[in-house]
Formats: sequence, C-alpha cells, structure tokens
Amino acid sequence: MPRHYDLCSRVQNGFRAHLRRIAIPDTKMNLAIANVLYKEGFVASVNRGDHIQPDTTYVPTTPDNIATRRLWLELKYNNDEPVLKKMTAVSKPSMKVVMKVQELQALAAGNRAQFIKGLQPGEIAILTTNYGVLELREALAKGSGGEVLCRAI
Repeated sequence: MPRHYDLCSRVQNGFRAHLRRIAIPDTKMNLAIANVLYKEGFVASVNRGDHIQPDTTYVPTTPDNIATRRLWLELKYNNDEPVLKKMTAVSKPSMKVVMKVQELQALAAGNRAQFIKGLQPGEIAILTTNYGVLELREALAKGSGGEVLCRAI
C-alpha cells in the first residue's frame, strides 16, 4: 500500500523533471493530501484516471479495475519555475511524529517543536487529525492536534 512519503517523492520528482502531469496511486490518503495541495495552490488540478491518462468521462472504481486506477495531478509553474520547491515527509514508519495543539502553534509561529524546524513563510504542513487530513492552520483553527505527515514549500 503506497504511503504518504511515496507521494512526497513522486510530487517533488515531477516538479524537478518539469512534468506537466504526474500519476499517483488512487488511495483515500493520497486524494486527501492532493486536495490540500490543490487548496493551497501548489497543483493546478486533481483528476482520477487509469494508468495511461486522466478520465474524460466518469469511470467507477470496481474490483476489476482497481489496480489501474490513478490520481492525476496537474503541476503548476510560474515563469517556468516550479511552484512547489520541496516536499518532504515528516512522519516515517520508523518514527511517527504526533503533536499536540501547543506544539503545532509553536511550529506555525516558526519555532522548533520536538525535533522539527518551524515553518517558514509560504511553507505548509499537512496533518492527519480527527477531522481528516488538514493543513496546519486549519487544524489549529479547529483546535486539533495530530500526526504531521509532510511539509511543502
């Protein structure tokens, strides 16, 4: 099963290679993270499709085609420079990073929390919380802590 760190490397490698679109495995977690990236303006669109190209018409996911289903992210560039410079995984299988609201507030203010450097201007952190996958500031607005999945700038 693909994990969030696989998504981070695929997105970062796609931007480095100046690709227009990339395909990632169609999972609920990947869709949630891709939607956060879309809301924050790092990707232009998120579409479902098969392993060859995005769908032009709706195709339901069935047990027969589940292995070939992909999410297609259209990457954004500004003056031929990638909008997303770097995307790194924070939590890993060997060490999950779970933070309380006070630690997340310190992280959002640019201060170190646990062993993680604070966020810089324009940088986001993506968390999984009781409310689903959220950006750091959304989680703080809801007063929820959670596992820090990745950060992007």
